[in-house]
Order: sequence, then structure tokens, then C-alpha cells
Amino acid sequence: MEDPAMELIESASALIGRTQYQTVVNSGGHAIVADEPMSAGGTNTGMDPFSLLLASLASCTVITLRMYINRKMWPIEEIKADIEMFKTQNGTRIETKLSFKGEVNDEQHDRLLKIANACPVHKILTGSIAINTTIV
Repeated sequence: MEDPAMELIESASALIGRTQYQTVVNSGGHAIVADEPMSAGGTNTGMDPFSLLLASLASCTVITLRMYINRKMWPIEEIKADIEMFKTQNGTRIETKLSFKGEVNDEQHDRLLKIANACPVHKILTGSIAINTTIV
């Protein structure tokens, strides 16, 4: 049963043929190739799904920061997010390390950390998620 308050934000599709495990992913009018490394039986022609997840978080984080920095007109030339995912006893932990090319004072530092943690993908990953799968 559909929730009447449910609003479509984005969609994606993935298609895999017989080439192990090369997958074409389409979303927003763009296509990328996902795959598994050769060590997992893939052809290593694209990022694996975990890498795509981290790439999504990293890109959303720096884009959100760039938007904020541009609005504030702060002289920051580059923003970099290095993200790693770890398996822990309690599940999964993602560590993000941000670096900036340009002057960032203590007040800006604190604000940028809050903005980074408020990027839409971060909110999805740390929020309540329901995944419903059906066969059509």
C-alpha cells in the first residue's frame, strides 16, 4: 500500500547481462558502469557498489559545502572529502575527512562541519530508511 505523502525524489535502473558482473546503471539521463573487481570474479570496468555508495556521499558532501561556501563568498579554492567505510562489531562505520584549500578560521571550521553532516545523502544514510523490493 502506497503512502499518500510519499514523493519521488530520484530513480535509477541497473541492467546486467552475462558479462560478470558488469552492470549499466542509468539515472537522471546519465549512465555509468558498475562492476566487481577481478578478485571477486568481475571484470573491474567500474566502481563496485560500495565504492558507488561512498562516491555518492563524498560528492554530495563537497557539492553541499561548495554551495554554502559560494553563498558566504568565502575564499576557499578546493574542498576534498576522503571517505572510508569500515566493518565493525556493531555494523558499519563511515569516516569522512575533509580538507580545504584556502583560509578557514575556527568559526568557519565548525560551521562547515555542520553543513557537511547536513548534506542530503548523509541525512538519508543516517536517517530512517525503508527498502521495499518486489518482483514485477
